[in-house]
Amino acid sequence: MAFDLESVSEATSGAIASLISTTILYPLDTCKTKYQAEIRARHQQKYRKVSDVFWEAISSGKFLSLYQGLGSKNLQSFISSFLYFYGYSFFKRLYLEKSGNKSIGTRANLLIAAAAGACTVIVTQPLDTASSRMQTSEFGKSKGLWKTLSEGSWSKAFDALGISLLLTSNPAIQYTAFDQLKRRLLERKLRDRPNGSSPEVLSAFSAFVLGAGSKCVATCLTYPAVRCKTTLQAAESEEYSIEEENEPGSKKTVSRVMYAIWKREGLLGFFKGLRAQILKTVLMSALLLMIKEKISKTTWVVILALRKYLLLTRGRIKSPIIQ
Repeated sequence: MAFDLESVSEATSGAIASLISTTILYPLDTCKTKYQAEIRARHQQKYRKVSDVFWEAISSGKFLSLYQGLGSKNLQSFISSFLYFYGYSFFKRLYLEKSGNKSIGTRANLLIAAAAGACTVIVTQPLDTASSRMQTSEFGKSKGLWKTLSEGSWSKAFDALGISLLLTSNPAIQYTAFDQLKRRLLERKLRDRPNGSSPEVLSAFSAFVLGAGSKCVATCLTYPAVRCKTTLQAAESEEYSIEEENEPGSKKTVSRVMYAIWKREGLLGFFKGLRAQILKTVLMSALLLMIKEKISKTTWVVILALRKYLLLTRGRIKSPIIQ
């Protein structure tokens, strides 16, 4: 039972941390997403820089539109983080139990992280697609979650699923790097402590630095796929149209998106918005891992207290009252 409770504790603290970090950085995420989704030759681009999206919202008096789709994104972030951290913790503990090893190697860690990410993506892809469409809608014209999902077939709700599965390598690389660096850092601190006791958690600063560094590497390696995924999921509008290279009304596919980016923007187009993506994802991941590290102990205590309360309550109900 304790095995499962530890996984639940990891998942809960990760989901809460994701919810907080997503809300804090959401305006930046909206600007980044709208900028990434536009595929045009440079002289025709509406947005020359990510900041142009922000100033458009300010100048039009629609600053709050930078938060359009926040509810859907938070729901998706909470569910995906809970599922990911639960699966990651569960599979990692299961591997250690079955293998008899005291620590997990880099290759096994990478495979476990990828498996957990794939399971998460399949469940949450419709929410991810809906939030991207809401973000790339015109300011002030975003639709609700259900209406956004019900406009097209369920197959459209799973647009870019293949790329999303490919992108499970991103958190796999990130969390593998983070876990390995964290283990080495704590081992070094253990050697430096005179009493030989192990530090329980990373400091907030250490978690932030390790989270930022690991996410930066993962983002640079996977960014072209991120750009294609955003374009596939973007709201249907003239700004994000790729029909010039295809038949009008034809379905967007990975190959058509890649061809449109190549023809209109060239090779560097696959890296359009990379700096904004790095800024957003590094800050997001660093905040998430920092918050998770700080609340994980409290979450564990709360879950144990809740379990004890439920067991006591169930015991009272089952036990007969002796007169």
